[in-house]
Amino acid sequence: MKIVKLKEISNQHEKEILSDKAVPSSAGIRKKYEKRLENDYRQAFAVDVDRILHSLAYTRYIDKTQVFYFAGNDHITHRVLHVQLVSKISRTIGRFIGLNEDLLEAIALGHDIGHPPFGHEGETFLSELCRKDNAGHFYHNVQSVRFLDRVERKGEGCNLCLQTLDGILCHDGEIHNQRLEPGKGRTFESLYNDIAKKLRGGRESLIPMTLEGCVVRMADTVSYIGRDIEDAIRLGLIMRSDLPKESVELLGDTNGTIVYTLVTDIIKKSYQQPFLSFSPEISEALKLLKRFNYSNIYLNPKIKKYSKSIKRLYEHLFEKYLADLSTKNLSSAIFTGFLENMSSEYVETSTDVEIVRDFIAGMTDRYFLNQCPESMRPEFVW
Repeated sequence: MKIVKLKEISNQHEKEILSDKAVPSSAGIRKKYEKRLENDYRQAFAVDVDRILHSLAYTRYIDKTQVFYFAGNDHITHRVLHVQLVSKISRTIGRFIGLNEDLLEAIALGHDIGHPPFGHEGETFLSELCRKDNAGHFYHNVQSVRFLDRVERKGEGCNLCLQTLDGILCHDGEIHNQRLEPGKGRTFESLYNDIAKKLRGGRESLIPMTLEGCVVRMADTVSYIGRDIEDAIRLGLIMRSDLPKESVELLGDTNGTIVYTLVTDIIKKSYQQPFLSFSPEISEALKLLKRFNYSNIYLNPKIKKYSKSIKRLYEHLFEKYLADLSTKNLSSAIFTGFLENMSSEYVETSTDVEIVRDFIAGMTDRYFLNQCPESMRPEFVW
């Protein structure tokens, strides 16, 4: 048997087992034609998974903050674990409602690749600096697409499928939706138009083009809501008894029960439907729990202790690298650690501010700190 025949067998198998609401791998759309993929036995979205897993940006997940930075505890969630949890939860839901698990995995593994050092605070600081220098707003979902589409492979990009990039762009798990139904009419042109609108400060919620994208968006919330509670308890920020009773009664009070309850509810309400949904009562319980997390965890003064220090470090590095580009300081890390061997297309089509943004956004927490003067670096909080 010719090895390429395996892809035909796999595509036929999908027709037999996937829901008619799923995206078949044969429908994957790439921006650039690649002749070598014609003889590849892997299906389209499986190729995307491999390209994301083997990207340099994926490797850097290992030392990026999820919520708690400077926490001297090895059991606190980092972003690499978060994306693995999103992938697992997404594939569990997808398996039971008949969706494409390769597409689910690709979106889930790539969805946070654009997150800068120090989590959402870092995102806020970097956005302020980008706006100040007329480079538009910074959003990690937009940056995730940029890394995979424009920056990886020395500026050549990974040439991922439209459906994968769309799911990554539209993954926002912080927006609460009881029900999500895929949008229609997405093209590469509309994808880039939506990115341009976001950079200009557009606030409209982007709807994924696939049911798989909708699953990852909901799974993002499912994966972090209980996990952040467990981390906060472990660090002494809250006690389990603090959780809102109305939520506990329906969702439970541990990460395991919360995840299981939410996943089960999604499967029950979404099976054989053209949309993804929570039941109204579970949706309200989840919304209440999210409000609790924001008030008692994400805005807790203890984890904000070094916010001003981190902001100063962002300002320091941003200004330093802009100056290094302006003076062509070839010994600077932005040349030796980022621009070296970068494609001419990337360099010629990116402004200095965009290059600095890409470099800083891709840093791990540790690398970011090591680029700063030792006298400016904060100590551990816990």
